[in-house]
Amino acid sequence: MIAEALERVGLSLLGGFRPAAGEHAALQLPADVATLVLLGWPASDHWRIFTSSPEYADRTPNPLDRWTRRVVDALATDVGATPLYPFGGPPWQPFQAWAQRAGIARPSPIGLLIHPRYGLWHSYRAALAFARPVVLSPSEPADHPCDSCRDKPCLSACPVEAYGQTSFAVADCRTYVTAHPADCLAVGCHSRDACPVGRGYRYGPEQIAFHQRAFAGLGR
Repeated sequence: MIAEALERVGLSLLGGFRPAAGEHAALQLPADVATLVLLGWPASDHWRIFTSSPEYADRTPNPLDRWTRRVVDALATDVGATPLYPFGGPPWQPFQAWAQRAGIARPSPIGLLIHPRYGLWHSYRAALAFARPVVLSPSEPADHPCDSCRDKPCLSACPVEAYGQTSFAVADCRTYVTAHPADCLAVGCHSRDACPVGRGYRYGPEQIAFHQRAFAGLGR
């Protein structure tokens, strides 16, 4: 029921988990959370739904965050859950830790979480915290796709070598993106694009530009 309701509003159920006793503090979850469900974007149809929304049309700041709050707040009320978001902090919710605990994705060499099917082309928009156990579909076991990737093209594709094995040079990346609007700002992150996993889920040009401009602090 939750998955079907999400698809209608433009989000997908990416996975979830039931925290074990003693995990709540480490995962920064309230003590009464029995099930956490992660919601996100792994499909192009979601972009079409968002760009048809009043939040996208009104041209005021943070349309994606405002749209997400509206649709997820309404859904959370319907299903009896508490909505949690990766934006609006501090404090910031540890969505990457939650995704790894749920078995959805694991870190790639450039730090972004990689999904065995969607690759680097997915994102987490919200979570639903339930005070009751919720039946979850078991995660499909999958090898880490980066383990069998010999060349690691994601590490060498960046024009300013912003990615290393242990860190990401945010300032260097943002400076280059802003100064070269015809390159990364328009076509997207070269390192992300170099990954061969999940190519069929690659964002379209309009969506890529939207996210790149937001990262560079240029609005939409």
